[in-house]
Amino acid sequence: MSKKICLITGAGSGIGKASALELLKNDFIVILSGRNLSKLEDVKKQASEHSTNCYLHEVDVSNYESVKELFSFIIKKFNRLDLLFNNAGIGAPAISIEDLPIENWHSVVNTNLNGMLYCIKEAFKIMKEQSPSGGRIINNGSVSAYAPRPNSFAYTATKHAVTGLTKSASLDGRKYNIACSQIDIGNALTDLAAKFKNGVPQADGSIKAESVMDVIHVANAIVQIAKQPLDVNTQFMTIMATKMPYIGRG
Repeated sequence: MSKKICLITGAGSGIGKASALELLKNDFIVILSGRNLSKLEDVKKQASEHSTNCYLHEVDVSNYESVKELFSFIIKKFNRLDLLFNNAGIGAPAISIEDLPIENWHSVVNTNLNGMLYCIKEAFKIMKEQSPSGGRIINNGSVSAYAPRPNSFAYTATKHAVTGLTKSASLDGRKYNIACSQIDIGNALTDLAAKFKNGVPQADGSIKAESVMDVIHVANAIVQIAKQPLDVNTQFMTIMATKMPYIGRG
């Protein structure tokens, strides 16, 4: 098969959706996955203007059985996987650690960390055995992997952990020709990030508006990494609104 097979988790909105549309424009075959099938169908409808190489599969990445079903579908349909964009993730309410319900902690860890591990695990199984062997995994990190926002224990902890997963997958994937990288994104204008323009808590206790960037720039960065040959790896990339508080945050 000449066209590359790509799986995107959390593809129904935001960064996942934008990346899916750009990959389809660049002649990738894309499997859209996520928990909300109607949102995935909307993305497929929008993508139909540019490509018919779009497939859907409902998945809850926090559930390992659901993830295994997704990858079984990929094996049966394509018997190959060239690119995994490990994008699905959630946050928790921005409240102090002593008030954070433990259920919220578990939910974020199960999605952002366990879910990412499940997908890496299943992707490795396919990529190491296919012919030719190898593939690419892009993990969605965050600038919070390096500098937290106030009251972000669960999200920040999981994004730090994603960096560990990326490094381990990059190291252990070498012998299988699997390249693993991480993209750390700051203030991309999605529905969830619209609040940044109106004002969000800062480390000094103030509320300030922050600069944002169009999500298309993130999607273009994903395409750029995806097109690299497997003997080239963008290990870590940070893409952000130039004037957002990251360097010097706090």
